[in-house]
Amino acid sequence: MAEKNIGFLGFGNMAQAMAQGFLQKDTPACGEIRACAKRWEKLQASTERLGAIPCRDSLEVLEQSDILILAVKPYLIEEVLAPIKDKLEGKVLLSVAAGWPFSRFEEILPPGVHHLSIMPNTPVAIGEGVVLLEEEHSLSQEEHTYITELLASLGTVETVAAAQMDIAGTLSGCGPAYAAMFLEALGDAGVLHGLPRELSYRLAAQMLAGTGKLHLATGQHPGAMKDAVCSPGGTTIKGVAQLERRGFRGTVTDAITAVLQPKG
Repeated sequence: MAEKNIGFLGFGNMAQAMAQGFLQKDTPACGEIRACAKRWEKLQASTERLGAIPCRDSLEVLEQSDILILAVKPYLIEEVLAPIKDKLEGKVLLSVAAGWPFSRFEEILPPGVHHLSIMPNTPVAIGEGVVLLEEEHSLSQEEHTYITELLASLGTVETVAAAQMDIAGTLSGCGPAYAAMFLEALGDAGVLHGLPRELSYRLAAQMLAGTGKLHLATGQHPGAMKDAVCSPGGTTIKGVAQLERRGFRGTVTDAITAVLQPKG
C-alpha cells in the first residue's frame, strides 16, 4: 500500500502520543508526519523531539497531508475547520474530540467529506493503547482498511456504536489516570514498608501490565483471577477484604459514572 502523509491539526498530548506511536513503530505505509498548533515555538520543540515536521497553519498541513487528524479541544473544532473545510476533497479526516460523533460532523462539513471519529488513549505512544472507531463513517472500504491497519500499530482497535462511544471512551481514555493513581498508591505502600521507590513502582507497573495481559491472553473472568490468588485465610484475601470494606469497586464505578454525568 502506498505511503500516506499524516497531518495533525493541533499537537497537544494526545496528538503527540499518536505521533510518537507511529514514528517509534516505524509504521508501514505511514509517510511524513506534520503538525500545526497555536504556539509556534512549543510546536517546533515538540515536533523536533518526535521527528515530525512543524507547519505554520492548517492550510500548510492540508496541502501536504493525505490524512488529517483533528486533535483540538471540542469547543475549537468549528474555528479550526473553518479555513479548510471546503478543501477536504480527496482527504481523510479523523477526529479525536470527545462528544463529536459522525452525525455532528455531518452538520458542519460539506457533503462528501470522508471522516471518522476515533478515541485513542495515551498508551498509544508505545503501541500499547486502545483506539476506538465509531461504527458510522463516510470512508471508502479501501480508506477504512488502511486507517484500521494504520491505527493498529498503536495498539488494540475496536469498532463501537455511536451510542457506546462515551462509555467506551471513558473506560479506555480516563482509565489510564485511575490506573496511574493505583500504581502510585501501590508504590507508596512499598516505600512505606521499606522498598526503594523506583523498585516499588517497577514491581507495581509490571504487575498491572502482566495482569492485564493475562486476562487478554486467557479470557479468564477477573473474579476468577482474583480468586486464584486468594488462599483460604491467606494474606491476599485479607487485603481484598479491606478493599471491599473501603468500597474499592463501588468507588471505581462511581468515578466512571461521574465522568458520564451530564455537564451543567
